[in-house]
Amino acid sequence: MENIEIRELLPEDAEKMIEYLKKIGGETNNLTFGKEGLPITIEQEREFLLQSHISRQSVQYGAWECGEIIGHGNLSGFPRRMGHRAEMSLAIVKSHWNKGIGSMVMEKIIEYARQNEVEIIQLEVRCDNENAIHVYEKYGFQHIGTIPAYFKIGNTYFDFEMMYLDLRQK
Repeated sequence: MENIEIRELLPEDAEKMIEYLKKIGGETNNLTFGKEGLPITIEQEREFLLQSHISRQSVQYGAWECGEIIGHGNLSGFPRRMGHRAEMSLAIVKSHWNKGIGSMVMEKIIEYARQNEVEIIQLEVRCDNENAIHVYEKYGFQHIGTIPAYFKIGNTYFDFEMMYLDLRQK
């Protein structure tokens, strides 16, 4: 793990991020997209990363190994009366699952949230994604409900678990 670096993604990382998204999209059905990645240009990704960097309640972290992104976690803050809340996501390339990288990124996200007045972090995760749920529970996330038929892949529906971490309690 000493060769893994967790750092904020910046606009100059946009091209690597798009490559990474295509890779992880082709490795799992736990994401909102497949191997095609997200329908965005490098310039759009640059702008997105810039806006995340500027925002006090949003951040994009990359887990880097040998100059490549192997994991990603983000915190996306909400506006106005929901400004104390943020939504989180986390993904790691399949070859690095169960190696503690998700936990490394999770710790950075929680630390960032605490330092930037994010009081509640929420997320949605496929109900059958036991590895991810285990990581979230390890960091204190609680189950608050199930969203039926959240994903539809082909003719199959998948339920998602809603979870949250209340940072006001600690």
